Amino acid sequence: MAKWIDVNVSTLKLRLFDGNKILKTYPISVGKILTPTPSGNYKIINKQYNPGGPFGQLWMGLSKPHYGIHGTNNPSSIGKRVSKGCIRMQNRDVKELSSMVPVGTNVYIHK
Repeated sequence: MAKWIDVNVSTLKLRLFDGNKILKTYPISVGKILTPTPSGNYKIINKQYNPGGPFGQLWMGLSKPHYGIHGTNNPSSIGKRVSKGCIRMQNRDVKELSSMVPVGTNVYIHK
């Protein structure tokens, strides 16, 4: 079975699956009303460590340009709708997730 990522914008949770088995659940932040997180099926297309700026310790770019799953330099923002559409995670969580998924992993984002 292949690993894939499920992002639930309504519950502010990201779940890592292996086939139909949940391996891990993480709290996330998503886009605010004016800059919502886009629903759809995407893939992780790259990974960048220590990208600088507000992206925390790791950036995983999605196949939708300018969107990604990344860490944060503001941990208190997790669990809120505050981003410009990206999926924000605690730095330790995004590093753990990145170690378990390769580039090419499917990411399903929904409400």
